[in-house]
Amino acid sequence: MTSLLVAHWTLGIYAVLLAVGGVMGFVKARSRPSLISGLVSAAAAVGALVLSRMQYSFGVPLGATLAIALFLFFGYRYALRNRLFMPNGFMAVVSFVVLVVMVIAMLRTEEREPVLIAPDRAGVPNL
Repeated sequence: MTSLLVAHWTLGIYAVLLAVGGVMGFVKARSRPSLISGLVSAAAAVGALVLSRMQYSFGVPLGATLAIALFLFFGYRYALRNRLFMPNGFMAVVSFVVLVVMVIAMLRTEEREPVLIAPDRAGVPNL
């Protein structure tokens, strides 16, 4: 449970960072692609968070997939296009940390048995 809770917080913070980064890119450079990609990426992170909170098994892997894609994107931009740490290097590091947290959460949740029936037993008589 603890690793899943950490994964939820990580996805929430990641979504905020992505949205703020997109808005800042728009405000500073009038970059509409930055705004759109930041908000779409933040929405994907929130979607992964919501799916994970609803106990769907593909919520955390979706967050890991998003982190991989953004790590590759920002890492490429940092390594090959320009050597400015902000924002490309910073977001590459953040995406890598999010990826590590998601992988740990996936490994820890595989150890437990999945919940097949909702714990709500209202209406079921005690025998």
